[in-house]
Amino acid sequence: MSLLHFLGLDHTARLDVPPSDVASVRHIIEALDSMEPGAARHLARFAYILGRVARADLAISADEIRAMERLVMERGGLPEGQAVVVVQIAKSQNILFGGTDSYLVTRDFAATATRAEKLALLDCCFAVAAANHEISPPEEAELRLITNELRLEHDEFIKARSSHREAVPLLRNADRR
Repeated sequence: MSLLHFLGLDHTARLDVPPSDVASVRHIIEALDSMEPGAARHLARFAYILGRVARADLAISADEIRAMERLVMERGGLPEGQAVVVVQIAKSQNILFGGTDSYLVTRDFAATATRAEKLALLDCCFAVAAANHEISPPEEAELRLITNELRLEHDEFIKARSSHREAVPLLRNADRR
């Protein structure tokens, strides 16, 4: 199963790339298709959830996109070109279907992930939210929802948030006192 098909996208449509890039994009997608299906599905969910956090405040910044690409490369073991495609797909899917699919994708990730993977995802979500140096209230609310949907505890949310305290206005201001 192709990653694009899994995410509900056609190989050639809706990628917002010029026709001259389609062949190279197809090559990258074919490389993702060669991944073990479970690993591809896991990576797709991971990227989607990162996009969910980035879009929580209704805008996805360039800093957030770069953070997502870096995390997908590091955690997914993908080369940069593939990570860019995966993040673009996740971003597009969040824009198109975020409200309806967010819970389902996160629930599916939680059902198949280990506790360590869930905690790593939560930390990555905080890293994306903190990419522009401030976690907004809508982003923090989304992070709380994700924590609950992953079936993690409140103290695990607090620990992850504390590791990004410089981007949490309330904590940053408390540190300055």
